[in-house]
Amino acid sequence: IFILLIANGLVFALQQFSPRFMMINFALWPATEPGAPFGIWQLLTYGFLHGNTTHILFNMFGLWMFGSDLERLWGPRRFLAYYLVCVVGAGLIQLIVAAIQGGLYPTVGASGGLFGLLLAFGLTFPNRIIVPLFPPIPMRAITFVFVFGALELFIGVSGAAPGIANFAHLGGMLFGFLVLRYWRSGRRR
Repeated sequence: IFILLIANGLVFALQQFSPRFMMINFALWPATEPGAPFGIWQLLTYGFLHGNTTHILFNMFGLWMFGSDLERLWGPRRFLAYYLVCVVGAGLIQLIVAAIQGGLYPTVGASGGLFGLLLAFGLTFPNRIIVPLFPPIPMRAITFVFVFGALELFIGVSGAAPGIANFAHLGGMLFGFLVLRYWRSGRRR
């Protein structure tokens, strides 16, 4: 986690010095829009860019909050692999949504990876009590996962929060779920 926190912080600092270069080359651009500066590497690099200070602070807080226990349980290599699969998976879902919706806009942020971690945390520690920032109501981790997943789906379908990649967040959860199923199926053999 420490390396991910540092990497995100360094990339965010680079964004402050060269925002246009970083956004054009490393944000996730739609692959189907003519003139979009899409590159395959953006499926990973977008997860290290952030829109503003609040965006990175909330994402890094969530990375630390939900990732610390998972990294201790899985070890750093498995944790990093899981996180990066969630980031790339969220990016793939975002590309599909962007192709359906149309429009030339970039996606940035570690939220897809974070939502994958949230899912894994809730499934691994379902009865752990957490108090989210919004709303500050104590709840079981698994309840928090379902509430946030349902909220993301509702907001994504309703379009209530334009400019937020709600389906990318859900994509991070989906790919996280698939990785966890794959790992569990491997243990049964």
